[in-house]
Amino acid sequence: MKLDRKEILKALETISIAGEGKNMVESGAVTNVITFGDEVVVDLVLSTPAMHIKKRAEDDIRKLIQDTFLATAKVKVNIKVETPEKANEIKGKAIPGIKNIIAVASGKGGVGKSTVTANLAVTLAKMGFKVGVLDADIYGPSMPIMFDVENKKPISIEVDGKSKMKPVESFEVKILSIGFFTAPSQAVIWRGPMAAKALNQMIFDAAWGKLDFMLIDLPPGTGDIHLSIMQSLPITGAVVVSTPQAVALADAKKGVSMFLSDSINVPVLGIIENMAYFTPEELPNNKYYIFGNGGAKNLAEDLQVPFLGEIPLVQSIREAGDYGRPAALQTASIIENIFEEVTRNVVRETVARNEKLPVTEAIKITTMAGCSAVNKK
Repeated sequence: MKLDRKEILKALETISIAGEGKNMVESGAVTNVITFGDEVVVDLVLSTPAMHIKKRAEDDIRKLIQDTFLATAKVKVNIKVETPEKANEIKGKAIPGIKNIIAVASGKGGVGKSTVTANLAVTLAKMGFKVGVLDADIYGPSMPIMFDVENKKPISIEVDGKSKMKPVESFEVKILSIGFFTAPSQAVIWRGPMAAKALNQMIFDAAWGKLDFMLIDLPPGTGDIHLSIMQSLPITGAVVVSTPQAVALADAKKGVSMFLSDSINVPVLGIIENMAYFTPEELPNNKYYIFGNGGAKNLAEDLQVPFLGEIPLVQSIREAGDYGRPAALQTASIIENIFEEVTRNVVRETVARNEKLPVTEAIKITTMAGCSAVNKK
């Protein structure tokens, strides 16, 4: 069967880009269609950089052409992202001097997200990057313990005539945490707006200086703190941490879904599998898959996001975190090598993301359903 350009264009009028009302021809998304034998090339321009929307558009076009015209057709979709001049009304308030802001998240608590964050931070610093960590886990701040700075307090310094908090430094990493402002035994009993205000102060009223990477250690789940952070900052991308266990994977899937949703639209740099296997110190070559084998890797494949690597369940990682010296600092060790590989993958995906996609905008909440304060005067 000969492939006809006009017929393909007409067929493309039956599908639309996710989130848009018009079909992809009428909206101007399809800029060109070229046919040559059994080959079809479709040039597409999208206004959104979301990976899942690009992937869906490509899959829809390929399926339409192969189902309608020729099952063996070789379909190539060239996608270019052009954001409109007026995209969101609310843009992320950038922090001067900070190049990349990486959110480290988990759908479920107890999967080692904070431990992974701390070790990513010190590994980035060892690689020569300037690194900061914002401990946004308001109700369970861990960074002061993991960096052995529980008794330290940020001091006030003057920057351009304004008083700013100076982050605490440990192992060449700048850190701010709500844990610096509360007693170790004190529970933080705050509602969402109060927690959001505290985070905003630690973000914008701090003298972070120049950073290549700011890692944000988010609380577990997909709640109010996550929205506050993503409304306040243009997040470069998100890293999701999970164990291979089915229960953790179900929540990790929700975490990825949150970032990729149309209303949030933050690129997911990938998934890290923590506690992937157990290796006893006396048997360093043995692997025992206590929580399951390859669950996070399979999830990454299913969700079509990068798999950044697996970190074993090793006693020294836990001990190092408790002692306030992240395990990645153990030179010439297997743990150091593992965290270096995972961190290199994070850097690689960040570079690729910055080359392919425009700067992320902070989200704009478009629904107020369920808010009793709406329309009250």
